[in-house]
Amino acid sequence: MSDPIIRFDDVTFTYAATDEPALHSISLDIQAGEYVAILGLNGAGKTTLGLCVNGVIPTMLGGNLEGKVTVAGLDVSEYPVREMAKIVGMVFDNPEFQMSQMSVAEEVALGLENAGVPYEDMKRIIPETLELVGLAGFEERSPLGLSGGQQQRLAIAAVLAMQPQVLIMDEPTSNLDPIGKQEVFDMAAKLNRERGMTVIVIEHEVEVMARYADRVIVLDSGRVVMNGTPQEIFSQVDALGELKLRVPEAARLAQLLAKQELWSGPVPIRTESAVEAVNELLGAHNV
Repeated sequence: MSDPIIRFDDVTFTYAATDEPALHSISLDIQAGEYVAILGLNGAGKTTLGLCVNGVIPTMLGGNLEGKVTVAGLDVSEYPVREMAKIVGMVFDNPEFQMSQMSVAEEVALGLENAGVPYEDMKRIIPETLELVGLAGFEERSPLGLSGGQQQRLAIAAVLAMQPQVLIMDEPTSNLDPIGKQEVFDMAAKLNRERGMTVIVIEHEVEVMARYADRVIVLDSGRVVMNGTPQEIFSQVDALGELKLRVPEAARLAQLLAKQELWSGPVPIRTESAVEAVNELLGAHNV
């Protein structure tokens, strides 16, 4: 196996003016091309973990970082955020707060300008990137006139224009309607599947994690308490319940049936597999 694109080596981080670390002794590897979902309650350390990857911690936010975070072989503590932005792009939960320009094209151009990209290159990169996120022809539109899902795809486009190797999305759909949510999750899956981009999604939508993620990492009080495939993690219904975390409805149904001694097979984590298994169960009982 090749070297991981992201490595946490016994990382502990404590914000300035606080006593309790936000992250405790995190050791973690993420391989290039993985789709990783981060799950945990509010305050579990999920956003802090993401900010360590893009270099905001420790170079911009005050606090004490112990251990080492490397991304693409670079120690994040030794590089400014503007340099790390060429490797790691991060999208947050409210895209409207990220919009500052008068047009869609100008929004995408902003990061390129800050990075010193020549104008001739920008003229090529902007339409290509908008095409990638399904916003071709929106160049002159006002960002504030877009739907929530379109705004989030524009925020992703602004990140992708920098051609990063890693895309981090921190609860990107918390303010979106179901259609907007599906647009964003489909986009992330496409980038991962077709472009080989490493995708890290911090999210509470466990059905989405079950469908798209290669791996699920569960944080609790700043510690990694679970780390495995979606099947491995979401099969642990009781353990996740003790952490006050949701599981996919398919897994919950299997647990309820198991308590009635009507289920003894593998725990399904996707709706389609649960429906198929329940149909087989009903057929076996001539229902």
